[in-house]
Amino acid sequence: MDAQNDVNRGEFTWKISNFSKQNAKRVYSEVFRVSGCRWRILVCPKGNKNSTNYLSLYVDVPDSSTLPNGWSRKAEFSLSVIDQINDVRSIRKDAQHDYHAKESDWGFTSFIPLTELHDRTGGYLVNDTLVIKAEVCLLAVTPTKPVRPADFDSYFTGLKELINADETHGASVGSSSRYRDGALTAEVPSLEEVEKAKQSLKECLSDLFKLNMKERLSEALSTLSVARTGVSSEQQIAIETFRANFDDFTSDFLTFEQDNAEFELQNLQKDQLFSAMKKCHETHLLYKQLMEDLTKEDEELKRKAAEVKSKRDKLLSDWEILWDESEEAKSGYEDKQKEVAEAEEKKRIAEERMSRSTTAWSNLKAQFC
Repeated sequence: MDAQNDVNRGEFTWKISNFSKQNAKRVYSEVFRVSGCRWRILVCPKGNKNSTNYLSLYVDVPDSSTLPNGWSRKAEFSLSVIDQINDVRSIRKDAQHDYHAKESDWGFTSFIPLTELHDRTGGYLVNDTLVIKAEVCLLAVTPTKPVRPADFDSYFTGLKELINADETHGASVGSSSRYRDGALTAEVPSLEEVEKAKQSLKECLSDLFKLNMKERLSEALSTLSVARTGVSSEQQIAIETFRANFDDFTSDFLTFEQDNAEFELQNLQKDQLFSAMKKCHETHLLYKQLMEDLTKEDEELKRKAAEVKSKRDKLLSDWEILWDESEEAKSGYEDKQKEVAEAEEKKRIAEERMSRSTTAWSNLKAQFC
């Protein structure tokens, strides 16, 4: 048996010995692969219940029950019964099918009449051996490919690189809140003789980003703008400059506050997602270790299974030798039984003759002695 693969196309040849002695309703070939997917040939030697006079042939998905939910495969395939004397008379049939969980095999119920198959003048059964060939071309697969532990490791390795890069970048980036505090407190006046309006201005300046401070700030500036004492000329200039563009300045500050709040919110959400990402990576490392442990355990089980198989094969071999020895002893015993019977018969005859001779001897002795 052999299999040949060319990307999405492959073929497989199956030789079934002692075909006429196959009593099972369904006989499966060894599994072969095409484009990473497992296939096998299914033959019904005496046909199925709907066609008992024909050989039935199918292409089957052997691992249907273990594939992910929703799996499907679209494939073109052909099945051939080979004439081993004249290849031109070989029979080939083609089909296309969408395989899925409820239809994991597909083929031909009436492939060739059983009378024609078993015809001794033909070449389909030579030395009671049937040759079947399957060709499969895989057109589509869902899911596109099986997920393997190596795929997880590759993905999470990339995730770790992203985490490391973000942590390195994050360490060099400062918080915007320090700039905000510094920018505001730099303008806060500290003269003790400032009147109530000046104190109110100081409170407003320390809490500018609160929307309810806008009116208090406006009142404080209005009061200070007409004050003649307690305010330096530089302060007066600053007050007039700010009042002249009051709406623009407060709008800028309030817009900044809103944008800053949005930034802080987005940054917080990003940090939460980053934490979730790190936790996923840590869990991945745990799963990876568990998979390595399971792989080692599986290898140990395979090793033990190989040991058990070796011991079993040795026991069967010894048992066969014992059988042969027993047969030899049995055969020898039966032959010896026959020889003993023959010897016993000879002994009986000899005893009868000796009895006659003993009697005659005694009579002769009695007459002369």
